[in-house]
Amino acid sequence: MILAMGSLVTNLTPLDYAIVAAYIVVLMIIGYRSSFAKKKNKDETLFLANKSLGWASIGFNMWGTNVGPSMLLAYASIGYATGIVAVNFDWYAFVFLLLLAIVFAPKYLASKVSTMPEFMGKRYGDSTQNILAWYALIKILISWLSLGLFAGGFLVRQILGIPMWESVIVLVSFAGLFTFAGGLKTIAKVNFFQMILLIAVSLLLTVIGVVKVGGLSAMYHKVPHDYWNLIHPASDKKYPWYAILLGYPVSAIAFFCTDQAMVQSVLGAKNLEQGQLGVNFIAWLKILSLPLFILTGILCFILYPGLKDPAEAYMTMVTHLFPPGLNGLVIVVLIAVLVGTIGSSLNSLSTVFTMDVYVKKFNPNATNKQIIKVGRMAVVAGCMFAVAVALAIDNIKGLNLFDVFQSVLGFIAPPLAVVFLLTVFWKKTSRKAVNTVLSAGSAFSLGTGVLYLWVFTPDKYPIWPHYLLLSFYIFAFLMALAIIISLLDTNPVMYIPDKLVTIVKPTRRVKIAWGILIIVMICLYLIFNGH
Repeated sequence: MILAMGSLVTNLTPLDYAIVAAYIVVLMIIGYRSSFAKKKNKDETLFLANKSLGWASIGFNMWGTNVGPSMLLAYASIGYATGIVAVNFDWYAFVFLLLLAIVFAPKYLASKVSTMPEFMGKRYGDSTQNILAWYALIKILISWLSLGLFAGGFLVRQILGIPMWESVIVLVSFAGLFTFAGGLKTIAKVNFFQMILLIAVSLLLTVIGVVKVGGLSAMYHKVPHDYWNLIHPASDKKYPWYAILLGYPVSAIAFFCTDQAMVQSVLGAKNLEQGQLGVNFIAWLKILSLPLFILTGILCFILYPGLKDPAEAYMTMVTHLFPPGLNGLVIVVLIAVLVGTIGSSLNSLSTVFTMDVYVKKFNPNATNKQIIKVGRMAVVAGCMFAVAVALAIDNIKGLNLFDVFQSVLGFIAPPLAVVFLLTVFWKKTSRKAVNTVLSAGSAFSLGTGVLYLWVFTPDKYPIWPHYLLLSFYIFAFLMALAIIISLLDTNPVMYIPDKLVTIVKPTRRVKIAWGILIIVMICLYLIFNGH
């Protein structure tokens, strides 16, 4: 018998409330100390943590940005429905994280920029920077803030049984407060603390679940055999191997190599080596998705088959398996991942708006005080917009949570993946090609996404290809378009590399760290396909 989802709140004991209260106090102290306690350097920026981040902070902060509440919900739900195939969306990422560490990060740090639009602006001029700044703002608002907030609201609604609008307003106010006050340094410190907590609680849930089903061997044998396969056959409707192989890289390049929210931690690195080791560290942390998030869903499938909605898998496990006192910890972790994701994305939003729109267009001589003030206003505006969009997403009916998240990213990604790949790998890329792909190409890609998700939905119009393949087709089309425009451009404006800027080669430590990771990933893929 499955209990009602709102039952977590009825299970709470005074100990649970004490844990939640203590946690919020600790969070406030960490936030206060990193924001206000030290006498602030007049020129300290809100955005890049004063270039003070080491590899552990970078890895945890990128992971904290990446592991939103959507992860807990969506991964458990997809583990429940299809097994471990969704781990591809985390394990396959190591290839693109390697690309960020070895190819993109050295160029970003050498060009001393604080945002991605600024990087492209240095190469192709103001027009490119302007287009990319607005596109980056749309991307952060939709794919980070609004989707993250929607998933968070969904969870809070499951726990507390309050309406969506109330839960999103509470969440965004809490996360916004941190960003408003302290910027990236505060978020990096809070994320470090929260990620350790998240690992501990999720691991505990998995361990209790494994014991309850009768051990690892019992867990392995009590689900359909293909639940343990990472690569599904071409005939699989949901996740055929070729769709993941071709479609995932488009999102991954845009997400890991060009996304302000992800790259910002690397831009805040003490030096390039720390940045590259930090990116290596998040690739290791991503291996944990299987035991921490996916197994929860698989265990729920064994223990509580027949859930009406697989999205309830995570909370079902929590409600049934955790003894009183631990439920408070779960609420704490959910607050943690929310503050992490929403805080990081609000920080990126304010950075891009302030540096690429306000300073560039309206007030080139802005003082640091004015810049921080405008950054904070952007945070407030971003919060209000995100609440509205999260409520709109709540009205989409009949879509699997995990696929909504992946497909939204898949339609935002192609223009970004095309222009950044060409800029870094092909010297003949012209400004006209980049600007066309970023403006007309984005309209085409996002327009296709709107048609797919809202107008001619695939459940009613089965003519659509898999959303991952659709993303790949758009990417291939825009790539061909950009190459043709560059080749036909009679008077091309191209990037001339600065002879004085030297691109630093990876150190021995960086090479060893990545070498070991590559071997481990190949072994994991072989182990989980030997069936």
